[in-house]
Amino acid sequence: MSQVDPYVVHLQDGALAEVGAIIGRFSASRLYFVVDESAYAASGAATVLEPCFQDRAVTRFTGFDLNPKLHDIERGIEQFRDADPELVIALGGGTAIDLGKLIGTLSCQDESARDIIVGKSAIHRSGPPLIAAPTTAGTGSEATHFAVAYVDGEKYSVADDVLLPDYAIVDSTLTHSLPAGVTASTGLDAFCQAIESIWAVGATDESIEYAIQSARLSISSLVDAIHAPTARIRQNMCRASHLAGKAINISKTTASHALSYFITSEYGVPHGIAVAVTLSSMLAYNAQVAELDCADPRGPEHVLRRIGLIVELLGVDSVAAACRRIEKLISATGCPNSLALVGIRTDASLQRLVSRVDARRLSNNPRRATSDSLLSLLTKNCVPGKPGAS
Repeated sequence: MSQVDPYVVHLQDGALAEVGAIIGRFSASRLYFVVDESAYAASGAATVLEPCFQDRAVTRFTGFDLNPKLHDIERGIEQFRDADPELVIALGGGTAIDLGKLIGTLSCQDESARDIIVGKSAIHRSGPPLIAAPTTAGTGSEATHFAVAYVDGEKYSVADDVLLPDYAIVDSTLTHSLPAGVTASTGLDAFCQAIESIWAVGATDESIEYAIQSARLSISSLVDAIHAPTARIRQNMCRASHLAGKAINISKTTASHALSYFITSEYGVPHGIAVAVTLSSMLAYNAQVAELDCADPRGPEHVLRRIGLIVELLGVDSVAAACRRIEKLISATGCPNSLALVGIRTDASLQRLVSRVDARRLSNNPRRATSDSLLSLLTKNCVPGKPGAS
């Protein structure tokens, strides 16, 4: 097959039509299609893609759980190796796209999927080219070089440059049929990614610019996308999601994401909501950074400038007001805005949450956090009626 430059983005309405040309560019006759069937039917994508599949061998991977699980990844690898595809297409939410990344890449490794996911082995070679077409506006997975996988109930993030899709197809028309709840949870994910990316230890000038653009779009469009969506509003949220993905691809995420994984796995809370419920608490915490507990080598003054930027983006004049603004924004989406409202109300449940925190993402937070400091911080957040930063 012919080779093309890596990572091409088609971000406009009708972008899905580009898939046919991409398949032709590679002269691909064997395709591997990771697809969320309900999203495929509801989004209208089938009308565009099925003609592209004619006269080609298409192996479809469907019926997978929400949030990538090892058993699905292993099932996909077996199917993939039997099919020997030349091109991978992943269509759906973050789960479908992450599965497309993992199956296509891990199928081409000598080591087991389990060992690579848990960090015992590394990725040594790339898989076939990947086209990623999101049908939600939230995860930004089409713009990142990492993928999530659950092994024995534990969440892992696999990171490698080869996981970045070769093509991102960001077509907002695919999101027009999204129900309000999915629009809310995925949109909150994009919003939180942008905010965390601004204060992250790993942030750069480039990632912050992506995050600023993303945050502005989310702040102005998310609530309308849920309650009064228009084509323009849907476009804004797709762009916000993609830009947030580009931001965290550089900066990575921080404490609210680190805390979210247990909330999702233990309480069944959708990922974006699980991140959002601690965002205002972490803003208040990070705003109190000092020399002794600053994790960012650029120092506390640098961190506080980043916090000030977030306050400005939220259109208020203080950290306390910014925390309230975040909580009001979350409430306006119809989602819970505190740990108490997702079911974490006791000392025991809070201690279990803190004990299961993802240490790698916590280390990217600009202010160091210990188990004790997290417990103290989040105790207010798990009292009914008292969001963490109010």
